Amino acid sequence: MELNEYQTKAKQTAKYKNKKEELILSTLGLAGETGEVVEKIKKLGRDKEYVLDEEYLLAIKKELGDVLWYISNLSNNLGITLEDVAITNLEKLKKRHKNGTISGEGDER
Repeated sequence: MELNEYQTKAKQTAKYKNKKEELILSTLGLAGETGEVVEKIKKLGRDKEYVLDEEYLLAIKKELGDVLWYISNLSNNLGITLEDVAITNLEKLKKRHKNGTISGEGDER
């Protein structure tokens, strides 16, 4: 599936009263779902000694899907396509790699 196709379909499942609510709830939802991914990885180490089985992999995949859904809706609220987000990110990383600044701190390194 193409990113922009996903974004269109994800929008159809979103239930927000208005743009302000969409902005706030998408941002908070993204933070919450990202935390759930972090929890899954923490528990993978704590409870499973980092041995990943198919069932746990599926659980992580579902949480990553929730993260993607919120990124999609937040991007949509801001008038940005997921494809543009992906392209912009890769351009930034390519520049950092070329400049030898993949490691380090700061957004504009």
